[in-house]
Amino acid sequence: MAGINKVILVGNLGKDPEVRSLDAGRKVANFSLATTETYKNKNGERVEQTEWHNVVYYGPVAEVIEKYLRKGSQIYVEGKIRTRSYDDKEGIKRYITEIIGDTMTMLGTKGSSSSENGSSMQSSSASAASVSASTGSFVPEESGADDLPF
Repeated sequence: MAGINKVILVGNLGKDPEVRSLDAGRKVANFSLATTETYKNKNGERVEQTEWHNVVYYGPVAEVIEKYLRKGSQIYVEGKIRTRSYDDKEGIKRYITEIIGDTMTMLGTKGSSSSENGSSMQSSSASAASVSASTGSFVPEESGADDLPF
């Protein structure tokens, strides 16, 4: 039986994405994503704990990220965990754990519209937009059930 490597995150970009072109013009986007948990400690005090994730997207999704996402953008990420190693300038082996993204959905932030987030989606009723790495399709998600076939 094969293992499962699946990650789902909802968080905010810690800085503008870094997007570069690879061979043959394929793009790669890298950014840090902050996820924050809030809980009460044993004294009843509210505590926030933020975890930072290194996220990488390739291909058409990276192009959408370059166009629409900025520091503070809230997104939903699906992907897998990958750990790789490299040698630093002093020749010391270092390890980095990354989320390799498969799909991404742009979400609005509290009290803001998609245009305030740097996204210029056509529909004013759209509150999110999804992009899939496998299809490369960019799909605005609209509220309402007008497109149901029944």
